[in-house]
Amino acid sequence: MDNIPEKFLNSDGTLNTDALLKSYTELEKKIGTMISVPTDQDDDTTRKKFNRAIGVPESASQYPTNELYDDENLRQKFFEIGLTSTQVEKIYDIANEFLSPVISDLFSVQKETSAINELKKYFGDDKKMYDALTAIEAFGTQFLPHDAFVELCSTPQGIQSIYKMMQSIEPSVHTDKNSNENLSDSDLRRMMRDPKYWRDNDAEYIRKIENGFKKLYS
Repeated sequence: MDNIPEKFLNSDGTLNTDALLKSYTELEKKIGTMISVPTDQDDDTTRKKFNRAIGVPESASQYPTNELYDDENLRQKFFEIGLTSTQVEKIYDIANEFLSPVISDLFSVQKETSAINELKKYFGDDKKMYDALTAIEAFGTQFLPHDAFVELCSTPQGIQSIYKMMQSIEPSVHTDKNSNENLSDSDLRRMMRDPKYWRDNDAEYIRKIENGFKKLYS
């Protein structure tokens, strides 16, 4: 009797069978509610019982969703490996922390590439686009409010609108002799190296260059 806990002994030191039986019954009930980790040999019923106990939803559609990473096939994978809803939320949190900056950069690159392709198509080819953008920059810097110019240049449609605005102003180039003159691309670029263009901001001289580009590429 020395190894028997006091709660199973009567006051006279004899075995209290009622207390022992009661304790055994409670232990059986507790064991019956315990969930064991399933092995490869366990059936689907045992696995489902275990999954419900630890918080795995009844179907993949019951997992929490995420705007960037949510996908039906992805949720099915989560379900197949037995992830809980809490674990899935943690995965989304980790993805947001480490992948969002990368995805943001990727979207920016894709957006920029798309914009360049749209402008190239609008102007005709790489060279014409570059020349037009050079003229647009000169025109916008000289004649448009800075904030408005920056805002318009943030989209291909805005750049096109500036170009159309340029085309609507003085359709031909006027020389110092006040006569029409056909200037080549190289002529206009040579004029842009003149201090009157880049240093003095001579409005009339700048306008001649802008109109020259409009005449060439409109």
